[in-house]
Amino acid sequence: MYTSGDTPMRNPTFASASRQLIYLLMSFALLLLLTPETRAERIKDLASVAGVRTNQLVGYGLVVGLDGTGDRTTQAPFTTQSLTSLLDRLGVTLPPGTNLQLSNIAAVAVSAELPPFAKPGQTIDITVSSIANAASLRGGTLLAVPLKGLDGNVYAIGQGNLVVGGLGITGDDGSRVTVNVPSVGRIPNGATVEREVPNSFARSDGLQLNLHRPDFTTSTRMAEAINSLLGAGTAVPIDAMSIQVAAPQSAAERISFLSVVENLEFQPGDAPARVIVNSRTGTVVISSFVRVLPAAVSHGSLVVSITEDFDVSQPAPFAEQGNTVVTPDSNIQVSQEGSRMFLFEPGVELNEIVRAVNEVGAAPGDLVAILEALREAGALRAELLVI
Repeated sequence: MYTSGDTPMRNPTFASASRQLIYLLMSFALLLLLTPETRAERIKDLASVAGVRTNQLVGYGLVVGLDGTGDRTTQAPFTTQSLTSLLDRLGVTLPPGTNLQLSNIAAVAVSAELPPFAKPGQTIDITVSSIANAASLRGGTLLAVPLKGLDGNVYAIGQGNLVVGGLGITGDDGSRVTVNVPSVGRIPNGATVEREVPNSFARSDGLQLNLHRPDFTTSTRMAEAINSLLGAGTAVPIDAMSIQVAAPQSAAERISFLSVVENLEFQPGDAPARVIVNSRTGTVVISSFVRVLPAAVSHGSLVVSITEDFDVSQPAPFAEQGNTVVTPDSNIQVSQEGSRMFLFEPGVELNEIVRAVNEVGAAPGDLVAILEALREAGALRAELLVI
């Protein structure tokens, strides 16, 4: 019992627990500040299921209805042969010896990609390309073409009006203006699937995930992420590319299981240190883990100028002997622009390399020469790839 003037006694246990909670929250907040940001990615963005793939289809056919921009049949006799065969199948027999000179047809190759699990009745896009000398396929119509797989079976039938993004115009004087490629067109939803491609997705004992880029660290971490959610032993890394995953036998359960697996997030392994150089375009890409050992680089431009004049040598006046000759007068000048040297300290990273190279005003070709020299000196800790 205490009166209003007395000071109540605090519970020491409660006070101690409050201080511990405050310390715990402060420690957790400090841990969040000090923990580096992780780069988590989904499994579906880094790997694909083995056996779930597209299939390429190809066919041969005719495009009709062109405005005089078709094949020149004298140079492409197979176009008229194809037309004659088509008319014969439709019940039209041409008189023997008929010489067809048509400029509104073109022989074309038709290609398409059949997506996985495509069912009969669905439609896919097709690409139509001229295989002879047609100037343009604009305004043409593709007649029915069977699209076959590499096994020889027909998996789709293509037909429809072409959408051509290119344009070609030819003048009477032989001049020509071409925009893009008018000899190639597309037909959206231009083929109807007729046959389903068999796959082993629902018949295999388990699932195999294949990484888009092989990496031992990524393979191991992916298996650990799956096991942490679904239990130990669910996923086993086979090699740097593949992870074997135990999956339900039922097709419906397997689809739900894979939906959970492909949306798991984990931190993949870091990419290897590489410097990629495109020798044709001069593009240089340096990954973030490129390191350089202590090295000094001097960059300068050596300019060699060679000029050549001609002097005329004539004999003295009224000389009985001698001929007029032309003698070359060569002049060679060698000059070197100001050369600058910069020093790479131990463990230099990407941003410092780029900054140092930019300071000396090096062009992409000069940068390639600097990187090759660093590699030959053993100072570049990265793989140099020239494509």
